[in-house]
Amino acid sequence: MRSFTCPSCGNLLFFENYSCVVCGTAVGYSRDDRALVALSGRQRCANSVVAGCNWLVDGEDVLCDCCALTRTRPADGVSAEPFARAEAAKRRLLHQLDDLGLPVTPRTEDPDGGLAFDLLSSDQEHVVTGHANGVITIDLAEGDDSHREAMRARLAEPYRTLLGHFRHEVGHWYWDVLIDRAGFHEAFRAVFGDERADYQAALEAHYANEPAPGWEESHVSTYATAHPWEDWAETFAHLLHIRDTVQTAAAYGVLVAGRDITPHPHAPVDAVPSEEAVEFDDLVDTWVPLSRAVNQLNRSMGKDDLYPFVLSPVVLGKLRFVDGLLT
Repeated sequence: MRSFTCPSCGNLLFFENYSCVVCGTAVGYSRDDRALVALSGRQRCANSVVAGCNWLVDGEDVLCDCCALTRTRPADGVSAEPFARAEAAKRRLLHQLDDLGLPVTPRTEDPDGGLAFDLLSSDQEHVVTGHANGVITIDLAEGDDSHREAMRARLAEPYRTLLGHFRHEVGHWYWDVLIDRAGFHEAFRAVFGDERADYQAALEAHYANEPAPGWEESHVSTYATAHPWEDWAETFAHLLHIRDTVQTAAAYGVLVAGRDITPHPHAPVDAVPSEEAVEFDDLVDTWVPLSRAVNQLNRSMGKDDLYPFVLSPVVLGKLRFVDGLLT
């Protein structure tokens, strides 16, 4: 996340700010400018109260581009706080996708394969978080800390966040956009494996069995071992984790020195131009010492590691492949 400044006094602002705490100027997020700007006669999103949305629109009772991506939501008053948390995570997601220059095609523009979100509550119905042809379903219960922690412990996951769900599920949509529609299947299979393997059978086998010994040598998480599609989505999400956190550290002047990382000769095929490969190496060289430092800072506060993952040579090769497509 980038840092922001008040358009009136230059004070530091944060992505979620409604006003400057120093001079009181009312501000909102402008997607076109990718900045917090003064209201100056513009209106806030129609979800400004129910979802705490600070994005700006050009008319009254109009949803911003981000909130308009939500196709289904609970009725007013039902799961209000989890809904607001989900929309806040989605705003961070969309800001990052814009920052990376990735296409975001709403369902309203492409009814068959555009992006839409169904934000549903398992308090009212059975909900399974997932993706289907551009429609991403999120269980709003994931916005409740106790529910999410219970699920994390039950599934023996080291990390589980609402933003992580959004990044993972949107990664499935970008597989459709960047791989399937682009006919990039062979290059994908050379790195991740053959996605034509029976998906449902693979998931059933994953949940019925323990992870194979040594899985961490080739996958970023145990769930990534389930199927090439899940491996892609997990890798995509991790790349977004890394890029966003490194950008945030840079925006606030955080730099952690570390030793150079020796290139790994056994990483999968590098499908990006050399100058982009150098950029990715710089990203990793920044991320590894930064993640080690923040993990130790968390431990100093009695918390678990912020980033409890190991990036093996094979995983780094997969991250490089995805990064090449994104950049």
